Amino acid sequence: MRVFKTKWFGRFARKERISDRHLAAAVREVERGLHDGDLGGNLVKKRLARQGEGKRGGYRTILVYRRSDRAIFVYGFAKSDQANLSPVELREYQKLARIYMRFSEADLAKAVKGDELQEIKNDAEEIS
Repeated sequence: MRVFKTKWFGRFARKERISDRHLAAAVREVERGLHDGDLGGNLVKKRLARQGEGKRGGYRTILVYRRSDRAIFVYGFAKSDQANLSPVELREYQKLARIYMRFSEADLAKAVKGDELQEIKNDAEEIS
């Protein structure tokens, strides 16, 4: 299972102090079916807790996801800033998901090299 974040999501995660380790743990939960909604078109919503707090007042993340293959964090927001995706946003992220799901290994490597995607590594526990 390969896990990535977009350049935009990387900036969001840095600003909000969400570590790669935390993101990798979230993907392991998604792999076990523990997510907060299948949004269709290879998109899932996953809640993340703020540091030192619970998930209820934390963040919402949107992932492009295919079981046992890849997860790409594409969007995140604080629940206090936004309740949910608008229908227009949802359609746009579903379009993006279709693009990312068609990426070959060479396309993924090119996106990482071009800094469009950043691969998340978790040294403590391999994502499987």
